[in-house]
Amino acid sequence: MSESLKNYSATVEPELTENDTFDILDMNNYRVEKLRKNEKVGFERWMEILGGPLAILAFIYIYYFSNIPFLNDINPEILKEDAVKRFKDLGTESFTRANYAMLAIFAASIILWITESIPNYLTSLFVIIAMVLTGVTTEKVAYAQLGHPVMWLNILSFVLASMLVKTKVAKRFALWFVIRFGKNATWIFFSFIVINIVLSIFISATTAKATILLPIFMVIAAIYGARPENRNNFGRNIVLQNLFQINIGASGFITGSGANLLAGSLIAGSLGVSFFGFQDWFIAAFPLCMILILIGWFVGTKLIFPMKPEERVPQIEGGMARLKKEFDSLGTMTVDEYKSIAIFVIVLLLWATDKQHGISQTAVAFMGAVVALLPRIGVVKWNDVDIPWHLMLFSAGAYTLGSGLEATDLPASLVEVTFNYFGISAQTPFWVLYLGMTFVMIFSGILFQSKTMRALIFVPIAIGIAQKFNYPIMSLSFPVALLIEHVYVLPFNSKPSALLYTTNHYSMTDSFKYGFTMMVISWLMIVVWGQTVLKWLGYTNGVF
Repeated sequence: MSESLKNYSATVEPELTENDTFDILDMNNYRVEKLRKNEKVGFERWMEILGGPLAILAFIYIYYFSNIPFLNDINPEILKEDAVKRFKDLGTESFTRANYAMLAIFAASIILWITESIPNYLTSLFVIIAMVLTGVTTEKVAYAQLGHPVMWLNILSFVLASMLVKTKVAKRFALWFVIRFGKNATWIFFSFIVINIVLSIFISATTAKATILLPIFMVIAAIYGARPENRNNFGRNIVLQNLFQINIGASGFITGSGANLLAGSLIAGSLGVSFFGFQDWFIAAFPLCMILILIGWFVGTKLIFPMKPEERVPQIEGGMARLKKEFDSLGTMTVDEYKSIAIFVIVLLLWATDKQHGISQTAVAFMGAVVALLPRIGVVKWNDVDIPWHLMLFSAGAYTLGSGLEATDLPASLVEVTFNYFGISAQTPFWVLYLGMTFVMIFSGILFQSKTMRALIFVPIAIGIAQKFNYPIMSLSFPVALLIEHVYVLPFNSKPSALLYTTNHYSMTDSFKYGFTMMVISWLMIVVWGQTVLKWLGYTNGVF
């Protein structure tokens, strides 16, 4: 085996020996379980080591030793109804201690989630029990978050997504589209734009989309001469473009991710309605999603990672034929594939017409999952369903943290003291609030690992600010919600980011250069969107 081939194979199959051969065009070699897990080094390693002690110290200091004036003298007039009732029931002193506990738990959990000192799901379990023991919320409220409607929708979405994996219809579609339309580098990229958008309609887990597509674009990268030990701009673009599209594609649909659904439920709750409409989200978000994806393609392939002429043509003779062979090995369409397509199309139609029939997205997914699991009629059995329970536990902890923030109304207190400190008065122009909230929301994606956490923190703050200044709730909360999926700058920003970084086709510097550029452009776009589309739809009166 050549030295370069050994280096290449080490990124996906470290156990490979001299007597083995590594076929760089074999999609089986790029399954997630075969990808090398990058060891944390340097700053990331120090973050992991120090994260636990820092979280403990932060909790102890805030809860036992700190003296924070605004927590000692909370103004009941700024609290929501539930928080006012809790204020009266617990008494001023107990309510104050609950606020200190909430702030301490919040700070410690953010440190643990960012540093990944312990697994995220374990941090969530600590959050849940800590909030019970410190009296921030009751056991009934804390434990009930596992039954949150968004949690159910996540679980049911994984049932539906398992149909695509088990029947291989998603793989069939992706391979067919690339083979049919991927005649050159440009059309390869456009093919993945279409594939990502289609998968975003049906799969609410961005990690699942990354897992389905990774083997396909890894083989295509190899065909175009991109290898971990010999990186080229085609390889950088194909991986980073997919990372961007996987996330931004999800932003076009309220069902695109659990975080979108959570944001929708928070906004719906503040408006006093049962759920946020699929149509309302789609009309406002999907055009923005498509514009950003096309800008992302142009910025990546034309400006930041322009490809040399030789990188625009296949480097391995017969490479595309191997993809055709992989497609042919799937055989003819099966009855189960047709069933899974039919179930998904019906679910999508019901989601898209929710304003007409009034059935929530969760209830629709429930019906689809029941049909999919029916004996002799459905497509999958329960044992075929791959539900990542560690992600469910992580989400439950994040929702519990959100319930604690709501019980203490800590975001409102923080908003009040911050605005008073900076002298922001009731006469503050809307454009200042809009620019500030959207800026904080989008660039927080560089620091936070969880989209759910960002939704839980910033959407309620946006709602509170809108209410404080007597602006329509949607005018600030909806633009903030549209920025949830911007988590693609650094490897720890999201699960797809971490997964695709293991392909070793780009460096962290490459990721930051492309990702940060797209964040700046996206922020400018949401400002333009607020001045135009969101204004035309009646959500804002314009930014300026």
